[in-house]
Amino acid sequence: MTSAPAPVLLDSIDELIAGAVDRQPVHAPDGKSGSTFERLTINGRPCFLKSLSYDDDWLMRITHDTKNWPALLWQAGLYRDAPGIIDHAIIGMALEGHGPSARLAFLMHDIGPALIPEGDDLVSVEVHLGFIDHMAAMHAHFWQWRDTLGLCDLAHRFNFFAPHNIAAELRRDDVSPVLVVADQGWERLPERAPALYRTITEVHANPAALAAALRSTPQTFIAGDWKMGNLGRHRDGRTILLDWAYPGEAPGAWDLGWYLALNRARMPISKEVTIEAYREALARAGLDTQEWFEKQIDLTLLGTIACFGWEKALGDDEELQWWADRAVRAQRRLA
Repeated sequence: MTSAPAPVLLDSIDELIAGAVDRQPVHAPDGKSGSTFERLTINGRPCFLKSLSYDDDWLMRITHDTKNWPALLWQAGLYRDAPGIIDHAIIGMALEGHGPSARLAFLMHDIGPALIPEGDDLVSVEVHLGFIDHMAAMHAHFWQWRDTLGLCDLAHRFNFFAPHNIAAELRRDDVSPVLVVADQGWERLPERAPALYRTITEVHANPAALAAALRSTPQTFIAGDWKMGNLGRHRDGRTILLDWAYPGEAPGAWDLGWYLALNRARMPISKEVTIEAYREALARAGLDTQEWFEKQIDLTLLGTIACFGWEKALGDDEELQWWADRAVRAQRRLA
C-alpha cells in the first residue's frame, strides 16, 4: 500500500465546490435514493456533486450507517489505494455539520457517458466478464484486509431489508417506494416459496450464525454495491465503480452475490458461468481457492437471498427457484 498522505476530508461543501458555475440539479439516476445530485463546472471541468445525510437517506438508515462510512474510507485512503483498474471518480469529499443531519458530499468527475445505460438491455459478454474480473482483482488486492474503521457489519448485511429492520421506515410519511415493494414481497414469499421463507426467517432471527460460518473463509475489503447503476467502463478498459455505500470486511463473494441478484436481467451469461469466471479471476490473481471457495459461495448466496428474498418473490418462477435451490445447499453447510 502507498505511504502517501491521507486524503483531506473538508468540513465545508462550499469549499469543496469553490469556483463552481452552471449548477444544475439532477434527478436521482435510479429514482430510488434519498441523495441529492447536481451537475456543475469547476475550472472548465464537468463535475458531478452528490450529497446525503442520515436524516434524508433511507438507505443510510436501514444499513445503520451512522458514521458516514464513505468519509471514513476517504480519510483512511481506501479509495486512493484501490487498484488502478478501478475508477471511483471521486475528486474530493466534505462532511458538513454533525449528527444525523450532517451532510456528506462527494465531488466527482462527470463520467456519465461511460456509465452503463439505464434499462434492462443485456450488457455484452466482454463488459460483464470485465466487471467480474476487476471485482476479483480488487478483492485480491485487499486480500485479508481487516476493518479497523467500524464499517458495515457482516451480520447486518443479511438484514438490510428484513421485515423487522424496515418496519420503522414503513411508518414514515416519506417512506421509500422501494420499501413499500419490499414489504409486499415479504408478504408473498411464504406462498411462493414456503421452505425458502422459513430459511430466510431463521437467518433474520440469527444472522450471527451465518456470519460466523462465513468468517471461517477468507475476508477482504468490499465496496458493497456492484449494481449496473453504479458501473461503467472507460475506453481503456478500466471499470468505473461508484457509490461504495456499504463497505467493510466481508467475503469477496458478497459483492458477487449482490451483482448476481441485482443485475440478473442484464447478464448475458448464466450465474453458474459467472461464478466460475470470478473463481478463475481469483486464481489468476494468485489466490488458491480450492479449500474454501464453494463453501463461501454457498453461504454468501444464502445471505444474499436473505437480503433480497422479497425481490425474488415478486419475479419469475425460474429465478426464485434458483435462489431457493442455492439456499438448500447452504443449509447443508450450516447443519
